[in-house]
Amino acid sequence: MESKKRCEWVTLSDPLYLEYHDNEWGTIEHSDKKLFESLIFQGFQAGLSWKTILYKRKNFIIAYDYFDPVKISQFNNQKVNELLQNRGIIKNKLKIIASVENAKAFLKIQKEFGSFDEYIWKFVNYKTIQNAWDNVKQIPSMSNESNAMSKDLYKRGFRFVGPTICYAYMQANGMVNDHTTTCYRHGELAE
Repeated sequence: MESKKRCEWVTLSDPLYLEYHDNEWGTIEHSDKKLFESLIFQGFQAGLSWKTILYKRKNFIIAYDYFDPVKISQFNNQKVNELLQNRGIIKNKLKIIASVENAKAFLKIQKEFGSFDEYIWKFVNYKTIQNAWDNVKQIPSMSNESNAMSKDLYKRGFRFVGPTICYAYMQANGMVNDHTTTCYRHGELAE
């Protein structure tokens, strides 16, 4: 039986990473809850490997009240200190504080635009950018769209949303199809 060809970055021996690549990364997402969760994870991932996030994701979900932005926006100093003691998540004070501020900014956008989905997808004109990279070395770390997204998010009070983080966010949520052309998922996700 022939195995499926995947993006070069996938570690085939790691079932969790394989599952993420095959079923999540690059899949179009329009749920505000999932888009918020992804934004928080992308901020925490800054400077770390994505595997670190994947292996701590279940702990994060519990520690972060299932990514309810209303609850997170109300995290106080006591809750921040509690999170800083949680060995199951990434204990970075700046990132934890940023996640609380990001929840507040997220709620303001929902109120202004009706949904975060409506706001965030405008940066790609409400459709996936279909790229056609032959190998991972061709994939950029940012784009004009991620630069624009980053600037606007910062202006609205978000933190840990630089152009590279925004581009990774776009990749994760299907705003760009950056599966390489040799990967079976590229064709599945193409329009």
